[in-house]
Amino acid sequence: MAPEELELVVSVPPHIREREEVSQIMFWVVLGLLPATLGGIYFFHFYAIKVIVLSILAAVATEALFQKARRLPVTINDGSAIVTGLLLALCLPPKVPWWIPVIGGFIAIFLGKQIFGGLGYNIFNPALVARAVLLLSWAEHMTKDWYTALKVDAIARASPLFLAKQVKMGLFQVDLTRFYKICLFGNPSGCIGEVSVLLLLIGGGILLWREIIDWRIPAGFIGSVAVLCPLLGMDPIFHVLAGGLILGAFFMATDYVTSPITPNGRLLFGIGCGLITILLRSYSILLEGVTYAILFMNACTPLIDKYIQPRRFGVSKGK
Repeated sequence: MAPEELELVVSVPPHIREREEVSQIMFWVVLGLLPATLGGIYFFHFYAIKVIVLSILAAVATEALFQKARRLPVTINDGSAIVTGLLLALCLPPKVPWWIPVIGGFIAIFLGKQIFGGLGYNIFNPALVARAVLLLSWAEHMTKDWYTALKVDAIARASPLFLAKQVKMGLFQVDLTRFYKICLFGNPSGCIGEVSVLLLLIGGGILLWREIIDWRIPAGFIGSVAVLCPLLGMDPIFHVLAGGLILGAFFMATDYVTSPITPNGRLLFGIGCGLITILLRSYSILLEGVTYAILFMNACTPLIDKYIQPRRFGVSKGK
């Protein structure tokens, strides 16, 4: 080919692009959440369906109305609002009043996402922003509206982290082997998405297999909890299985927008989430520390991206 026939295309970075679009990524995230979602519906029946549907509808409607009001293109087809609504629903107790997921869906999209400029510009995970606001505003509904209609014993009926507080204060003793089985295969209490760690791991495995998420964040998150717990005299298996740690590690801390972009930065991000989670569980009045740990590390993401950077090609490392 003659030099005059060459066609040069000049473009701005990034020069390496992924083939998958936002809608495809959100599809795989929903698919990864599907096992835990079906598990929640199996255990909590109509209560779970009501919360999931209301949360998703509120999130999608808020995004569409907000974008129309600002005369922006409506982007609900990308599925991000559906993922936000579903994640929020899985963080809620199944018997909360109907208006809790509706308000939560509105807060997640408006306060957690659109107020910053929409998808790609939000600083914090939108679903966790909504959960934090709901927890601070209506703590009684967010911590006591567990599903207790099932005829199970006190171990299976109690919220795992509430049970941990009782054990720590010497008010209750529990068979840990039985507790492990309940959390792993089916816990008929707690939030909708906490019913089975095994189902969450299956969903997380799907995302890892499709390379939707990076293994470093969940590995750093779970690994730091497992290492820190023995140092503080706590059972590491208990705290890995209890609460929403697995849900947060695989599906929330790995959010593209609010997590670091470098491999080492992601590992540090996960370790920070695990460290703060255990400190909050141990030394605060909060039963669950995952929400605030991830939100705190979301705020640290710009600093991590600034100071933890790979060496540029062709540039020697300075002193």
